[in-house]
Amino acid sequence: MRAVIQRVSAGKVLVENKVLAEIKQGVVVLLGVSQDDEEKDVNYIAEKIANLRIFGDEEGKLNRSVKDIDGEVLVVSQFTLLGDCRKGRRPSFAKAAQPQKALQLYTGVIENLRAAGLAVKEGKFQALMSVEITNDGPVTILLDSFRQF
Repeated sequence: MRAVIQRVSAGKVLVENKVLAEIKQGVVVLLGVSQDDEEKDVNYIAEKIANLRIFGDEEGKLNRSVKDIDGEVLVVSQFTLLGDCRKGRRPSFAKAAQPQKALQLYTGVIENLRAAGLAVKEGKFQALMSVEITNDGPVTILLDSFRQF
């Protein structure tokens, strides 16, 4: 599972020019599910999203999580995060999970975040969306559940 986590002052998802979901301060999470992902990946990613200390404290140090600041979370499914561009010029999405599995695990991340007490909004799975992100900082974190750096 791969997630791009952006600290935001605002985030919004539109489908067919209509606002589907909108948040203020918090994080926007672009989430890609791979064919090898399991429940342990769901748990890992959700725990990291909820507890990453990427918000400033009184001294401006990154010591607070989205939970600590009572921020919101907007989760958007994005299978293109699993694109492999090493060969040729067109990305291969062979490692992305099939839609049924991807939806199940994507929904699992959202449920885990809600169980952690977070206000979570979501994009529309398999829809063509416009995502508006006002990145705060900017702070952007890449998170993989299947690879260590």
